[in-house]
Amino acid sequence: MKADPDRVLRDLYHLRKIGTYKSGVHRPTLSQDDITARKWLAGQLADIGHETCIDGVANVFGRAPGAGPHVLCGSHLESQNHAGWLDGALGVVYALEAARVAASDNQLVGRGVDVIAFADEEGHFSGDFSFLGSESFVGEISEEQIDAATDRSGRGTLREMLAKQELDGRQRVSMEAGRYCGFLEAHIEQGDRLESAGRGIGVVTSIVAIWQYRITATGFQNHAGTTTMKSRRDAGRALMQVWSAIEASFPTVCGPDSVWTVGRVTLQPGQPSIIPGQAEMVFQFRDADPDNLNRMHDALTRLTREVDAASPCALELEVLAQSSPAHMAKGPKDALQDAAQQWAPDHYSIMPSGAGHDAQVIARHIPSGMMFVPSIGGISHHWSENTSDSDIALGAQVYVQAVLNLLAANSNG
Repeated sequence: MKADPDRVLRDLYHLRKIGTYKSGVHRPTLSQDDITARKWLAGQLADIGHETCIDGVANVFGRAPGAGPHVLCGSHLESQNHAGWLDGALGVVYALEAARVAASDNQLVGRGVDVIAFADEEGHFSGDFSFLGSESFVGEISEEQIDAATDRSGRGTLREMLAKQELDGRQRVSMEAGRYCGFLEAHIEQGDRLESAGRGIGVVTSIVAIWQYRITATGFQNHAGTTTMKSRRDAGRALMQVWSAIEASFPTVCGPDSVWTVGRVTLQPGQPSIIPGQAEMVFQFRDADPDNLNRMHDALTRLTREVDAASPCALELEVLAQSSPAHMAKGPKDALQDAAQQWAPDHYSIMPSGAGHDAQVIARHIPSGMMFVPSIGGISHHWSENTSDSDIALGAQVYVQAVLNLLAANSNG
C-alpha cells in the first residue's frame, strides 16, 4: 500500500482555495475560513469510517475503528495572517492520506490511524499556554486558562470566538492513555537546509528549546542638542552595547545549530530630539542541546553585567521563557528513516527542527517523530511560501510508509 500523490495534491490545492490570499492563504484560528477548512477535514474523515468531531477548542479529531494499536497523525490547519498555504495543512493532509491508506488495507487487522488537526498552533490567541490545541489534547490546559485567552489582533476573547462558531461548551477531546504506539507529524521545513543540500526529506531528531529574555536599560531622558556626549545617560546606546557584545561573543559559545534573534527594540520616549531615558530589547536564542543553551545563557548574563558595570545606565536582564528541547523517540524516528531510505535513498537528511511544533507537546506523553519536506527559498510565514509538487508527492510516500512501518513494528499479531 502507498500514498496517492494526486489525491494529496488535490486536497492541498482545495485547502489553498479556502481563505486565498495572493499565492498563499489568510486563515486565522476561528475565522470563518478556518472553520470551513475544519469542517471539510471532519467530512473527509467521516467518509472513511472515522468517528469525528470538532471539539471545544476547535481541534478536529478523527478516531479510527478497531482495537489497535493506533498511530496518531496530524498537524494544524490555521495559518499565520496573510501567509503560506502549506504551513500546517501539509501535515494534516498527509495524516488524512495515511488514514485512508490504513483504512483500505485489510492486512492491518484493526490497526489504524487517528487524525488530529490541532487548533491555534500559530498562536493567534495569547494566554498562559504555547500550543492551545495540543496542550488541551494532552490535558495541560485548564478551563481558567481558556477563559483568560484573547486574540492578539483584537477580534475578541477565545471564549467569544468559540461561541461565535458554536464550539464553546463542547467537550474537549483528550488523548486516550495506552491507545497509541506513536505520533507522527509532517511539516514544511521553513528553512533552506534541505534545499541547499539537494535533499527531499528531513528526518527530525529534536525540536529546539526557545529561551527568551527582556533586557532593559534605564538612563535619563534629556535634550538631544544641549546635553554633552560626556554627560549623557543614553539608555539606547547602553542597549546597543549589549547587542553588539552579543554578536561578538555568541559565535564563540554557541553550537553548530544555534540561532539567536533580537526581535524587538523600543526606545522611550522615541522622539528624534530626545535622548532615550529607557530602552528595551527582546532577545531569544534556540538550540536542542542543553549545554549550548546554558553556555549562551551564561554569556548573556555576563555581557549584561559587564555593560551595566561600565555604563552610566542601569541594565536589567529578565527571563521571559525557557522551554525544554523535545527529542524525537527512536521508534518513530527509525520508522521515518527506514521509509526515507526506501523512497528517497541517499536523498534525505537527519536534522533538528529550529521551529516549534505540536510534536514537542505530544512528545512529552507518547513516542513522537517528525519529518520535513523542503521549503523553496527557505520561505515561510509569508504568502510566497511554497514546495514543489514533486517534493510534496515524495513526502507523502515517505510519511505513509513510515506510518505503516510503525504499525507493523507494533503489531499484536
